Amino acid sequence: MEYVSALLPPVVMAAFFIGLVVTIVKSQGGPNKAKEDAAVDAALARAEAARQADGTARPGQA
Repeated sequence: MEYVSALLPPVVMAAFFIGLVVTIVKSQGGPNKAKEDAAVDAALARAEAARQADGTARPGQA
């Protein structure tokens, strides 16, 4: 019976990990994808505007 107690924690962790991956994959896309994309685009635009207002260039640009 020691093998059962030795294998139980990895099996439980694997099950939770598989559940996490399935949840992440299922939550990608769908009706909220456009809203999430718009939020990311807005955040990137704000960061770029702030960077340009400071007069700093992006890394790799002269």
